[in-house]
Amino acid sequence: MNFILIAVAVLGAIGLIAALVLYVCSKKFAVKEDPRIGQVAELLPGANCGGCGYPGCGGFADALVKAADGGLLDGMLCPVGGADVMGKVADLLGMAIANSEPKVAVVRCNGSCEHRPKIAEYSGLRTCTAMHACGTGETACGYGCLGCGDCVEACSFGGITINPETGLPEVNEDLCTSCGACVKACPRNIIELRKKGPKNRRVYVGCVNKDKGAVSMKACKVSCIGCGKCAKECPFDAIKVEGNVAYIDADKCRLCRKCEKVCPTHAIVAVNFPAPKKVEEPKAEETKE
Repeated sequence: MNFILIAVAVLGAIGLIAALVLYVCSKKFAVKEDPRIGQVAELLPGANCGGCGYPGCGGFADALVKAADGGLLDGMLCPVGGADVMGKVADLLGMAIANSEPKVAVVRCNGSCEHRPKIAEYSGLRTCTAMHACGTGETACGYGCLGCGDCVEACSFGGITINPETGLPEVNEDLCTSCGACVKACPRNIIELRKKGPKNRRVYVGCVNKDKGAVSMKACKVSCIGCGKCAKECPFDAIKVEGNVAYIDADKCRLCRKCEKVCPTHAIVAVNFPAPKKVEEPKAEETKE
């Protein structure tokens, strides 16, 4: 009986000493978290999409507080919350933040089923990443959309869907938060975040094919052939042709659409512009007998 009591007493003493040691260590080596981090995290949307470039909203909140201590929040943006959320964060941290133009995901491929016919049948794992690893896919274009929907799976907001008629992804501007998840998911880098533009109007080249003109035209009827007519026509030097494909700089583009009119393959896309007014032909005057 005495042995049991002694054992219990010894174990109790060891437990008490260990508890005291742990308590002292927890106080001595405690890492104090800035209370502002929690306050900033509460203002963030909690989507944890990673579009800000940090591991979730908690990581972004920590980075914002550290940036505020450094005296500058420029370049930091929550794509889901947008300017409203960043304004609240800036007010909380006592900082000013520059307004950034909203962006939206843009699919730079017009190769629909009509313009880019299939030449093969893929029977492997039905993902864009797997199909891209196997070669050009089911069409002759090794640069265009594969249509398996990796971007759709990556989007947490339902902002992108595959059109069953064209086989191409379509972005819902009202649901897109410009988090960039679809951009990262696309193995062919055909999705880009571009400025929404005034009145949500944008002009861009809907092709990333870098093959020479004759080769790209065989693969897709609306591919960019790198002829450079658009670059010569642009009065704002917003278009560059590199690697047999044109690219429109959204910062320089003034939405004049002159490039669209001279493109011989209709590879340039203009979004949300009003339909051109129909010019009524003058009625022939009735001749009096």
